[in-house]
Amino acid sequence: RPRNGLYEPLLQESEREAVAVLLEYLEHRDETNFFEGEPLHSLSTLAFSDKVELQRSAALAFAEITEKDVREVDRETMEPIMFLLQSPDVEVQRAASAALGNLAVDSENKLLIVQMGGLEPLIRQMLSPNVEVQCNAVGCITNLATHDENKSKIARSGALVPLTRLARSKDMRVQRNATGALLNMTHSDENRQQLVNAGAIPVLVGLLNSPDTDVQYYCTTALSNIAVDGFNRKKLASTETRLVQSLIGLMDSTSLKVQCQAALALRNLASDEKYQLEIVRSKGLPPLLRLLQSSFLPLILSSVACIRNISIHPLNESPIIDAGFLQPLIQLLAYEENEEIQCHAISTLRNLAASSEKNKRAIVDAGAVERVKELVLNVPLGVQSEMTACVAVLALSDELKPRLLQMGICQVLIPLTSSRSTEVRGNSAAALGNLSSKIHDYTPFIRVWTEPDGGLQGYLEDFLNSEDKTFQHIAIWTIVQFLEGKDLQLRKIISSSSKIVSAINRLAEIGSNSDGEEQLSADEDDTNEGDIVALARKTCELLAQADV
Repeated sequence: RPRNGLYEPLLQESEREAVAVLLEYLEHRDETNFFEGEPLHSLSTLAFSDKVELQRSAALAFAEITEKDVREVDRETMEPIMFLLQSPDVEVQRAASAALGNLAVDSENKLLIVQMGGLEPLIRQMLSPNVEVQCNAVGCITNLATHDENKSKIARSGALVPLTRLARSKDMRVQRNATGALLNMTHSDENRQQLVNAGAIPVLVGLLNSPDTDVQYYCTTALSNIAVDGFNRKKLASTETRLVQSLIGLMDSTSLKVQCQAALALRNLASDEKYQLEIVRSKGLPPLLRLLQSSFLPLILSSVACIRNISIHPLNESPIIDAGFLQPLIQLLAYEENEEIQCHAISTLRNLAASSEKNKRAIVDAGAVERVKELVLNVPLGVQSEMTACVAVLALSDELKPRLLQMGICQVLIPLTSSRSTEVRGNSAAALGNLSSKIHDYTPFIRVWTEPDGGLQGYLEDFLNSEDKTFQHIAIWTIVQFLEGKDLQLRKIISSSSKIVSAINRLAEIGSNSDGEEQLSADEDDTNEGDIVALARKTCELLAQADV
């Protein structure tokens, strides 16, 4: 503007020099580090100028540089970008938030941006009427929210409400960034609750029907994380009546990652009885079976975990069997690539066997016990524990006991009673105990009296002398079943085993003083120990009868 007949220079001297230097460096940008020294000084001069055109140039340069070169930077580098972020000019805002979002890919930069107060201007930009500004600001917050130390700060900053609103944006880029940011905020209990309070649930559920697979994935995964909490599952059950149907539909998505997350979301919902029943009623079993038979490990894992939870409800046992799950589940018992898949598969079979003789028979007919016998000695401890627990449940069936014994199941159960895992030992012994009750032919037990691995005799001696009261109880109860079976040969074998008889006599004397008076008090390890003493004394009586 004219002043005293003269025109002021358009640029100050320092700004002219900065522009010239910057242009020179930009011509050799591939060889220049713009985050320090003279290049950074030139950019900072333009950024802190009061001329908006220079600020635009600086912001655009930062955006272009950081798109190609992302590295950890210090406060000196971050300050001009943070200053530009607060400009009222839309072009400056857009480019500055893009630069900040690029730098926020680096883990240390994520922390520095929040420490330097970057959240407040980013939230303001999320409220901008300009879609480009919204998109970049939300994208930056999405990146910042991937760092655990930032999540609670973002949740408390007031960002969740505008993020939830922008998740409904008509611009797909904004919608993707916003739903991605909401997903990143679902990894802690506190943040999930703040998201629910911000009204995110109906927005996320509504977007399950988005035509965009990225949005579907972010929303499905976010809802899966939200459904980890029992309180949130109750809220979902009371307000989102179409949720299960939408998730079942997404298991037929063209995107494998969406299919996988839909099954995982259903798995988490199926922690509650209501959802266990609703998934089956809503025809969720056929798509789960299809995923279970996939060759893609994440799909197999998500679907088998889901069917495992669904199988907990007794009313779902027969529908799952009728839907054709038995053979695929039995095949997964040998899935050596993933222990978790093996555990879920055998746990599901155990659940299906829980309350019906018919279902137990169907599981045995399908070959589950043969497969367990073939695998159980060589699978990881966690899988062994589930397999032996399943056999213990099947062994409760009076109809199936002779079949299990003829299959030679004792040959693998006996070695497992000396496992280093307490659970495996207990489950194996419980299975042997269940098999010993109410049978007519004790030949399978006589065959394994001394072999394998010390045989039935070694197991009983070990458990009778254990410090674990539960182990003592299982062993003495099993011996009572053998003696009450009145098999003369087995009775003779037991009564001739001096170590077993000695241990039984010792247990029978617990709680008596030297005069034979009872000493058990009401608050000692009472019930269990009292049962053990009673069973030991009963065993002594049965052995005495056998001798007569």
